[in-house]
Amino acid sequence: MDEPRSITSLGRTRWSDAPAATIDARLGAVLLDNITSRLAVIDPGQRYLYANREMLDFLGWSAEDLVGRRVSEVIGETAYAGYLPIVERVWSGETIRIEGWVEFPSRGRRFMSETFVPYGHAEGDIELVAVFGRDHTELKMREVELADGLAQLHRSEALKSAIFDHAFAALVSTDAQGRIVEFNPAAAAMFGRTRAEVLGRPVSEVMIPERFRPAHEAGMRRMQGGGEGRVMGKRLEMHALRADGSEFPMEMVLWRTAAGGAVFYTASIADVSERHDAARQIERQREALRQSEKLSAMGSLLAGVAHELNNPLAIVMGRASLLEEKCDDHPALKADAARIREAAERCGRIVRTFLDMARNRPSRRGPVSLNEMARAAAEMLLYGYQTHDIALDLALAEGLPAVQADADQIGQVVMNLLVNAQQALSGTDGERRVRVETGFRAAAAGSGAAVWLRVHDNGPGVPGAARSRLFEPFFTTKAEGAGTGLGLAVSRSLARDHGGDVELETPAEGAGASFLFSLPVVAAEAAGVAPPNSSEPGAAPQARLLVVDDEADLAALMRDMLEGAGYEVATAESGAVALELLDTARFDAVVSDLRMPDMDGAGLWREVSARHPMLAQRMLFVTGDTLSPDARQFLKASRGLELDKPFSKADLLARVAKLLE
Repeated sequence: MDEPRSITSLGRTRWSDAPAATIDARLGAVLLDNITSRLAVIDPGQRYLYANREMLDFLGWSAEDLVGRRVSEVIGETAYAGYLPIVERVWSGETIRIEGWVEFPSRGRRFMSETFVPYGHAEGDIELVAVFGRDHTELKMREVELADGLAQLHRSEALKSAIFDHAFAALVSTDAQGRIVEFNPAAAAMFGRTRAEVLGRPVSEVMIPERFRPAHEAGMRRMQGGGEGRVMGKRLEMHALRADGSEFPMEMVLWRTAAGGAVFYTASIADVSERHDAARQIERQREALRQSEKLSAMGSLLAGVAHELNNPLAIVMGRASLLEEKCDDHPALKADAARIREAAERCGRIVRTFLDMARNRPSRRGPVSLNEMARAAAEMLLYGYQTHDIALDLALAEGLPAVQADADQIGQVVMNLLVNAQQALSGTDGERRVRVETGFRAAAAGSGAAVWLRVHDNGPGVPGAARSRLFEPFFTTKAEGAGTGLGLAVSRSLARDHGGDVELETPAEGAGASFLFSLPVVAAEAAGVAPPNSSEPGAAPQARLLVVDDEADLAALMRDMLEGAGYEVATAESGAVALELLDTARFDAVVSDLRMPDMDGAGLWREVSARHPMLAQRMLFVTGDTLSPDARQFLKASRGLELDKPFSKADLLARVAKLLE
């Protein structure tokens, strides 16, 4: 192989004196030496024949030192190894362009773009290879930095998008003019609008109720003019507008963001409807508790009043009954006495119904007549119905079987249904009517026999939207303060506890309301104990009774009733006098008031138990103190019979007869 020679060895001659070929060669050399690309020429022995200024500067060699040296010696074995895979291809005549990172001994790691161009005569061997190269390291580094920055930006945007799109809160962003630029899925679900539907629209038009828009737009104008944003960063509660026109309470935090010279406002919004509903329910519960406490206090007061009424009412009932018996020969007087007795008995039933409802005691089930419950509730509420000009019709089926139930609880259900019907008609014009029906339903497939009571009013009925929630606790369709929302919920609970139910039967709005109360029929005997036949003076021959009561009129009444039935009776005005009589005379039984000054009925029973143990088992206690826990506890502990005031002659004789069995 010929000795390598540098193209630059042509020397410096004057171009005007040189032949044309020499001028062309010099011009080419100058041009190659001053181009911005790096150029090197390599011979088949992998030695440098030529390198231009750019290449020499990059390698850090002079032309004299470089020409004739092997490529591997100049660029290092590591960099040269990267070229080996293409050497054979290039020297076989293939032009190849490569780029990538190359490790140079003097320059370190560089990103190179190089083109290998083989040169030779036609159909001859390749005589040399020209290598054109450019160092793109700085550009690549900037590209990598940009790519990393772009990737980081994409990651940041993806993260923000994921947070924005999956945020539980509704996020709404607007530009400085209040036009929506972002609307996340939570906002779409909350307001019932799609993102595409709201983008570019004024936020006031999309989600602010019309009555609040002037204030919002005034605030926007103030901030656009450089004024203070009074709501920025504050947690605010206000009303928002859904796509269907409905409003709901929301909680919002608003903040300002500057990006690219533009201003944006973003609101984080939470729907607080459930919180408001819970607060309203808590307030209803508090109000119900206040009402309950007020009713409890009123109930205690009225119970005391009712108790005080029991004594004179018992006297009226008893004396009217005795007067009726004495007027057999005077029909007109007997009829008057009967009317007095019936009125007094009605008062007595009302008082007893009230006390039964107010009595706080465990559930006790026995035979109950649904018709009697309906009559008692009607009597209790009759005055209120009449003062509100409401007609109350009773259509009670005869011969209904008794149900096994707690009379107080069943009475409460019937009372609630009648009170609801009365309140439903309070704002109704025209004729107001409530009809109460009872009936029997025979056993059918899947259900047993039952008795039922229907309460129907001709009021406005129950709105369709309220029917599904009608039996929920604290839900009410009545005006504020007209109800606690517990009546129907408690009534259904009590009915289902007895195996029955309370259902709304109203088929359509405006047709009034109809509630059906049903109870299963079980084997039960008729309630009550048949009194002894008072017309037979020998019903209890020779029985001697002691009547103890601090009310002289009541003691005299019981004495007359008992003596009329054939008993021998003595009376005592106090427990102390009663003990003196018991020490001096024999008695078969004692009828005592439970509530007396000095020594009450309980004290008397304890003394009698100590002095006359057998007689202590035959004591009947007359009481109107049915609400007192002490009275209930004593009656349970003593196992004594009781007779609630007011009572009829038949009631008294029945209890005494049972006492003497």
